[in-house]
Amino acid sequence: MTDIRYPVASGTLPAHLAVPTTPGPWPGVVVLHKIFGLNDDIRAQADRLADRGYLALAPDLFGWASTPRCLVASFKAMAEGEGRVIDAVEAARTFLTSHDGCSGSVGVIGFCFGGGLAMLVAPRGFDVSAPNYGHLPRKPEQVLRGSCPTVASYGAKDRTLKGAAAKLESALTAVGVEHDVKEYPTAKHGFLFEHTGRTAWTDPWMVAYDAAAADDAWQRIDSFFERHLKGDV
Repeated sequence: MTDIRYPVASGTLPAHLAVPTTPGPWPGVVVLHKIFGLNDDIRAQADRLADRGYLALAPDLFGWASTPRCLVASFKAMAEGEGRVIDAVEAARTFLTSHDGCSGSVGVIGFCFGGGLAMLVAPRGFDVSAPNYGHLPRKPEQVLRGSCPTVASYGAKDRTLKGAAAKLESALTAVGVEHDVKEYPTAKHGFLFEHTGRTAWTDPWMVAYDAAAADDAWQRIDSFFERHLKGDV
């Protein structure tokens, strides 16, 4: 588990690379951070995936300039469907497929900001996508057409994403994408892991870890990734 820099069109970006200890080659997973950027919470999720046999890369998508500037550019790119942040995610996938230890299959998982981004890149060469409590694109049926299989998780008590799970399921059904979308009745935003550092101040009002919901969601994600990245039934 180490921090590296990986190549993008404008140079390089920082990232956390988590390598399994089991014999390779391994499927790859790009891990997309929340709006707070690449922090120890996100590094821990990459490490978790490495423990399960995935070569995991968590890029710092805000690592090219000051955070406010990166945020403005990133939200513009997500609204338009093209731009530096999307290019950086595609470059992360290319980095993994080119890695000597990668089997060639690559998935993407994202949380909050990264969850919305994981939806946008799902039609762009990934084998599986796991957007977690991510905002939907403006025209979901149009944007999500041709997406890879998708497993998504939301909290019913997430005030910022009311009805998002149902809308995502409807859109994926309409465009014929294999999916597993679930909304957890007790869960708020950010329920998949405990939060430290700057993100902890939002707990429990807006963001809260929900152990029961998280356990079920991770089991669904693990099963989906096993099937689509490792070929396990």
